[in-house]
Formats: sequence, structure tokens, C-alpha cells
Amino acid sequence: MNPPFIILKSRGSFMDKTIMPLLLLVALISVSFESYGFDIKAGKEKAAACAGCHGIKGISSNPMWPNLAGQNLGYLSTQIKNFRDGKRINSMMNNMVKTLTDEDANNIAAYYSSL
Repeated sequence: MNPPFIILKSRGSFMDKTIMPLLLLVALISVSFESYGFDIKAGKEKAAACAGCHGIKGISSNPMWPNLAGQNLGYLSTQIKNFRDGKRINSMMNNMVKTLTDEDANNIAAYYSSL
């Protein structure tokens, strides 16, 4: 006879297929960017200048400008640095990021990646 509580089966149950992956995802997301040396708050402050084109929350209202929210942190950081260093050419972007440090670029990328 089964006890008077629910027994979670491990053979393809709802728990295995839905709940466990969600718990794993939450655990992975909860690893803070700060533990990697990124300061999201500082990135958000620096990203204020980006909002005109890329939107306040990283979602652009113009299809000419890419959405930055949720993008890969490494990709964003690299592209910001490439614009800054002249390896990627766009006169508006080159001017916007020319004074950013590596730390600024990483923090901005961490901010947008966290959205």
C-alpha cells in the first residue's frame, strides 16, 4: 500500500521532464555576474547613453538597431571593444564607445545580457 503522500516516479515523470530542468535553469541563472567581476549596476548606468537607439531595456524600436537584451555576454563585450578599437566600423558606434574601458565594456555587456 502506498503512503498517503505523492511519490515522484523517476521514469519520465512530469518532475523529470519539466520541474527538474526548470530548477537547474534557475540554479544556473542565479550564479551572479558579480562573481565574475562584472558590475551590472555600473553597466546599467553606462548603458543609459545606449538607450536612444537600443531601447531603455535593450529592445530597439527601430529595426536598423539590434536588440541587446539577453544577448551573449562575451559577444556583446567583444563587439563593444571592437567598435572602440576600430576593428568594427560604424561611425555612430565608434564615437559612442571610444572612451569606454574594458571594465566598462564588460559591465555594459553584463547588464544587457542579464535582461
